Amino acid sequence: MTDPVDYQLNDGVATITIANGKANALSHEVFEALNSALDRAESDEAVVILTGQPGIFSGGYDLKEMQKGANEASALVTVGSKLTRRLSAFPFPVIGACSGHAIAKGAFILLSVDHRIGVEGDFKLGLNEVAIGMTMHRAGIEIARHRLTPAHFQRSVVNAEIYGPQGAVEAGFLDEVVAPSELSTRANELAQQFKKLNMRAHKETKRKAKAEYLALLDRCIEQDSEHLGLAG
Repeated sequence: MTDPVDYQLNDGVATITIANGKANALSHEVFEALNSALDRAESDEAVVILTGQPGIFSGGYDLKEMQKGANEASALVTVGSKLTRRLSAFPFPVIGACSGHAIAKGAFILLSVDHRIGVEGDFKLGLNEVAIGMTMHRAGIEIARHRLTPAHFQRSVVNAEIYGPQGAVEAGFLDEVVAPSELSTRANELAQQFKKLNMRAHKETKRKAKAEYLALLDRCIEQDSEHLGLAG
């Protein structure tokens, strides 16, 4: 069975690629592999490029796991929220190289990394939870509030508006858009720039700047788990 997450280290840059089927669905197995890859990146003291397959960054949670029942769905959401919390406080810079569609949890990952590059094309980015009958979880609301512009927070979270790449820049899901053929080059160019930062100062400033947000996220993750009796 192919590993759903690939890790490649080159010149102090760790490229972590999600490759889990057509939708790049996020399952327990994928989150476990992502956490292992992030462990390696920390050990390697590497700047991270997090990317997906051509045309798809991630379509969100694995629906097969989400549809098993309320407890199973809540457990997967908790694991996913903890991953995005980890990305938000990661001690080294993380670049999201969004290779195509980024829906639901795929978009939440983009909202949790340091810099996001998208690609031109007929791609959809956004939070579709309300459109498909899911009440947004507390952690998701705060992740979105932290990064989206105020006007687009309402449009995205409450109205489930989906954006194209340029609209996603305006909303706050992406920082820039390039041609698909330029994604890897641009991500590595940025990674080399980030390598010049003082990593101790980067880590400490990131955590100081986000201290209240991270504490809020921790409370929200706990409340989301307790909502279905899954605390601990």
